[in-house]
Amino acid sequence: MSRERCDRFFGLLEARPLVCDGAMGTQLQALGLAPGQSGEAWNAEQPERVVRVHAAYVDAGADLIISNTFGGTSLALALHGIDPSRAAALNRAGAALARRAAGDRALVLGDVGPFGGMLAPLGNAEPAAVAAAFHVQVLALLEGGADAILVETMSDPAELALAVEAARAAGAHRVLATGTYQATPDGFRTMMGATPTEMVSAALEAGADVVGANCGTRLSLDDYLALVPELVAAARGRPVMVEPNAGSPELGEGGAVRYPTEPPSFAAAVPRFLEAGARIVGGCCGTGPAHVAAIAAAVGKPG
Repeated sequence: MSRERCDRFFGLLEARPLVCDGAMGTQLQALGLAPGQSGEAWNAEQPERVVRVHAAYVDAGADLIISNTFGGTSLALALHGIDPSRAAALNRAGAALARRAAGDRALVLGDVGPFGGMLAPLGNAEPAAVAAAFHVQVLALLEGGADAILVETMSDPAELALAVEAARAAGAHRVLATGTYQATPDGFRTMMGATPTEMVSAALEAGADVVGANCGTRLSLDDYLALVPELVAAARGRPVMVEPNAGSPELGEGGAVRYPTEPPSFAAAVPRFLEAGARIVGGCCGTGPAHVAAIAAAVGKPG
């Protein structure tokens, strides 16, 4: 059934763009998750709150919802003091919660984020160990009901490739892969100095079906509008996905973090993303159901 759902939703791309959901972390924080606390732990400790976030995005018009498993590798969980042996259970639960909220109305993307360190020789993490951690995570996501796998917020082409290859080896029917960029005097680069072309090429060679960008250090919507054509040019005809933040975070009253881009402003950029060649549009940090509803209206998704 997962393969059939996958093919049905991706078949829609020929008729219209797809709408992805928005942020998970900031939405969970609004429901009580403490800053710095593992959101993945809530898949076991506060499952109803996680489902509430997913369901709000589905009701807002998201075609694709992302499981609450961004930091779900055993290596990333260990940074929060969580026993690495819990990785499979937390990822399986995260996918199942998203699947429960999605029903037949949305596709579940099993979320795979960075493992939280640096690969050797720049860091101490051996590629084989990182690949194994990604493989365990992806297997659990697929067991939990993920329809496809999203590898996101990557800065290192080598780590991106390891995660995409792990998803393919675990049997994922579709794999989406996005990098995170910043604007530099030499153009858009990841934190590791990789260009969009280098990141997209690494993803495609590893087996990705969809490529793109999400998040981004201080990237404005105008920056994203300049980035999209680079991604499209490197994508070799594959669909391109973009998930910008709702602007750069600002400190509000009482030290609360707020994101300044309101849904109407976010939605106003969507037609320009589409004109530049993007086919899947969603939001990242600071976006919520109202942003997703505005995106759905902007792409002309049937009500």
